[in-house]
Amino acid sequence: MNTGRFKFATNFIVIFLLVSFITRVVLLGMTYSQVDMSVWELFKVFSIGVFYDFVAVSYYLIAFIIYLIFVPRRIFNSKVHKVISLLIYFAVIYTVVFNGFSEYFFWEEFGKRFNFIAVDYLVYTHEVIHNILESYPIPLLLVIIFILTAGIFYYNHKKTHFHKDAFECEMPFGQRLKIGLVYLALPLLFFMVLDKQTLTHTCPNKFNQELAKNGLYSLFSAFRHNELDYDEFYKTLDNKKVFSNLHTLLKRKERTFKTNNLYDITQVVKGNGSPKKYNIVLIMVESLSAEFLGVYGDKRGLTPHLDKLARKSLFFNNLYATGTRTVRGMEAVTLSLPPTPGRSIVKRPDCQNMNSVGFIFKKLGYENKFIYAGHGYFDNMNYFFSHNGFDIVDRFDFKDSEVTFSNVWGVCDEDLFNKVSKEADKSYQHKKPFFSFVMTTSNHRPYTYPDGKIDIPSHTGRSGGVKYTDYAINKFFKEASKKPWFDNTIFVIVADHNGGSAGKTALPVWRYKIPLFVYAPKIIQPRTVSKLSSQVDIMPTLLGILGQSYEAKFYGDDILKPDHRERAFIGNYQKLGLFRNNTLTALSPDKSVQNYKVTKQTLYSVEYKEEKPSSKSVEDTITYYQSASYLYKHNLLRQKRP
Repeated sequence: MNTGRFKFATNFIVIFLLVSFITRVVLLGMTYSQVDMSVWELFKVFSIGVFYDFVAVSYYLIAFIIYLIFVPRRIFNSKVHKVISLLIYFAVIYTVVFNGFSEYFFWEEFGKRFNFIAVDYLVYTHEVIHNILESYPIPLLLVIIFILTAGIFYYNHKKTHFHKDAFECEMPFGQRLKIGLVYLALPLLFFMVLDKQTLTHTCPNKFNQELAKNGLYSLFSAFRHNELDYDEFYKTLDNKKVFSNLHTLLKRKERTFKTNNLYDITQVVKGNGSPKKYNIVLIMVESLSAEFLGVYGDKRGLTPHLDKLARKSLFFNNLYATGTRTVRGMEAVTLSLPPTPGRSIVKRPDCQNMNSVGFIFKKLGYENKFIYAGHGYFDNMNYFFSHNGFDIVDRFDFKDSEVTFSNVWGVCDEDLFNKVSKEADKSYQHKKPFFSFVMTTSNHRPYTYPDGKIDIPSHTGRSGGVKYTDYAINKFFKEASKKPWFDNTIFVIVADHNGGSAGKTALPVWRYKIPLFVYAPKIIQPRTVSKLSSQVDIMPTLLGILGQSYEAKFYGDDILKPDHRERAFIGNYQKLGLFRNNTLTALSPDKSVQNYKVTKQTLYSVEYKEEKPSSKSVEDTITYYQSASYLYKHNLLRQKRP
């Protein structure tokens, strides 16, 4: 059978598989010490990997195969078409090589193949493209990719008989159709049979799992699955049992459930003593992991001011982030809700009028503002906050005279904090208590900031971003201490998430630990609190400090109360974990449950021993996450309209 014109497809398959193989080898070399290097595990990595590479390339070729079937012979054999086809062929090879380089840098940042984060990045092209341009030597990389592509193309075109076999053929339509249908049947079969890259789960080590994947396939799989229906993908219990157990788990001395409705978790919280209306400035710091702070044992000296602040604050040193994205931290703090599978509620289109802390403070007479250094349309932040009790102050509200330095993510932290002070001045002049939710950006790649501020040059890595943020916060407090509203203000500093999410296990507990400072020198006595706690506990604790009575559908509670239940919720967009009693119980989207006993945890690593979970651990973990998903899905987390 003459298959000349389909030489394009067969040759591209070989090139695709070869580039994918080389990419996998390079990524393995980057994390050599983290990978299970036994012969059997490596065999699984590369055999499963080749299979998914083939699946990916079958999808990649669909449009081109259809074209090869239907383009007439007279056009296909024309000189113009030959030139155009070879240019397209060159471009396609270029994209494959480009993808290999992209995966290198994505792996360097996240320790994973393309996932839902990459999907988000494709949506927010302005920020991402500029971030990439500011972070990497793009012109040089593009030239290198071009040279490599040219070499592959030259060898394939000149050193083989490809150019003759591909064009110098006469193939009737019927024959083209038969061959083309064989090519097209493969991606159709894969689409019907395969869901996600589940074969990779046969590799126990998470890095081995990621290596066995194909990046492009992972990208499109993430696009399809970044919203996961809990009932479909996770282990479930009867809803009545779940909510009955949830009421038990949420019950506390100082709060009662408003109704007898099992599915209504509205709690009436009774304040203690005389309620206060202190101003609140909550600073959510980008990627401020515990591992960067000297107060946790880090020796690099990146946070000298925050380390001193810990001794002057109510400092919570055993608090954990709920996720690995900024919007997860925002969700946990404002809604006091465990992470639901898939994307954060902040990013979902139907996220308005939630039972947010913004409405609670509004009822107490506060002026609420979400103050962001960048453009708040990113990750749907402006929509979420503006529809949940906050006014918006973002990059568009900064005058040119208020900006001394900026990058693609927004103004530098110093400029941001200057704006925070100005907005506080306005509220003070209006004689209104204020709640400012502030989100920083300087500790984010490309880690650029004004020169001459710290002893680490700008654009040299995360260490500089951390130290500059530390510097900017200290400068903010020095300036704020001169303001008339300072003595009546509680400052809260917390990270949005950890500085990295890669690890040998799907939920590396140590990476989720973040600091929480509550600083108010005229109001709060300094001390360190070591109770295990979660981001969802921040607002109940803060409202407890204020002594306020309120109604809310919170999963968190006051850490300072004697009956605080010590546990932490941690997750990524698929795995959902409950950490308590030094044990992590994790739910997976294949309806399985894993249980890990932490045998050793340091600032930079954790060691686990996998063991069978108790029925109580499984039931409680399912209760928290199934109920949260149920409440959101059935619109039961809404703020009731007056």
